[in-house]
Amino acid sequence: MASYPSLISHLRFILLFLSLSEAALSLSNNSSSSVYEILPKYGLPSGLLPNSVTNYTLSEDGRFVVVLGKPCYIQFDYLVYYETEITGKLNIGSITNLKGIQVQRFFLWFDVDEIKVDLPPSDSIYFKVGIINKKLDVDQFMTVHSCRDGVSGKGFWDRFLQLPIPKDDIQMLITE
Repeated sequence: MASYPSLISHLRFILLFLSLSEAALSLSNNSSSSVYEILPKYGLPSGLLPNSVTNYTLSEDGRFVVVLGKPCYIQFDYLVYYETEITGKLNIGSITNLKGIQVQRFFLWFDVDEIKVDLPPSDSIYFKVGIINKKLDVDQFMTVHSCRDGVSGKGFWDRFLQLPIPKDDIQMLITE
């Protein structure tokens, strides 16, 4: 039969194991908050991610993994592609070491490496793509958007030849 001190040591080990397992599960499931509730707690807009998030994990050091049901596209000022797994490090006012999000510019796709907002908050959000920082209006990222499956709708040449739609009414100047 096991000695009394040995039994207590085993029970302590089992309790420690169970408490660590419970902590790991709570971090991996994050059942108390959705990812859309977590982003604003870090000063970021909830609409940075599409509505198709099926799971996410967030570690204590800010590293995260977000899983989508399938890859998708969302049209903001630019067309954005989300892979099924997005990883990075969440900090107050920024996401660094970002993987899994690309943006289309001039018919080419570029990795988004970092996302930042001003602290205190302003009307701008900044995306780092390689060595380029692009400032955009944060309002378009305040609501969560639906995914679309692909680049659909118009053909390549229609998209290529289409003129941009003016954002404001421009009065015509009449000269003689």
